[in-house]
Amino acid sequence: MNWLADILLGLVEGFTEFLPISSTGHLIITRALLDLQAETTFRQLIVIQGAAILAVCFEYRERLWHTAITLRDDTNSRRFVWNLFFAFLPAAFLGLLFEETIENVLFAPIPVAIALVVGGVLILWAERRQHSGRITELEQLNWRHALRIGFFQCLALIPGTSRSAATILGGLLTGLDRKTAAEFSFFVAIPVMFAATGYKLLDARDPITQAEAISLITSSVVSFLAALLAIRFLVRFVSRHSFAMFAWYRIVFGGLILVTWQLGWVNW
Repeated sequence: MNWLADILLGLVEGFTEFLPISSTGHLIITRALLDLQAETTFRQLIVIQGAAILAVCFEYRERLWHTAITLRDDTNSRRFVWNLFFAFLPAAFLGLLFEETIENVLFAPIPVAIALVVGGVLILWAERRQHSGRITELEQLNWRHALRIGFFQCLALIPGTSRSAATILGGLLTGLDRKTAAEFSFFVAIPVMFAATGYKLLDARDPITQAEAISLITSSVVSFLAALLAIRFLVRFVSRHSFAMFAWYRIVFGGLILVTWQLGWVNW
């Protein structure tokens, strides 16, 4: 039944990477439930994360291509790239600095559940604050906005917080409307997650067997397709609704894990 686990991991990664509900947290919980702790599974988690990021590149391929070919001459293209750089910088620095501590202490279901609940409460708080949403286009962002969102993104170093949730929360508090905050979180994911994927693959360089290659391809294709659906869903959803639904999902899901752990029903 390995193929079923491959499909499940791909679905979990793809659907949760860009929704503000924490893909890392869901994968940690999924691995615990399926008892998937092998080194090959670790490499699989890295690869399917990269596949999910490719979905962003595919969905916004025209914007990315236009930016690439006009980078030398277009002010907006250069500003866009600089904004991604400033948003990327804080998390990259702190991630390298605290990587070992985070993985040893926080990569477990109970810390993830706590982060899910706390993150849900913060999203509800941000939504209930009066925010103007004065920034309605990515072209309106400057490097100060991007850097501020980048510092918020550092919260996502805590598994269960969600990189998407952290950047969207930072965007809302910086003055972005919901749609622009969601789209900027997609674009920021490209340098952040590709850098993290490449860095982690350096620690997983063992030869790939034929069986593992099949698993990687299967779960990556599923992750790519699921992420594409999640991106399109989120953009349409936040054009009409708030992020409150995702906040309540986080609180209920994280609370369920904490309750089952406290009552001894599941040995998390």
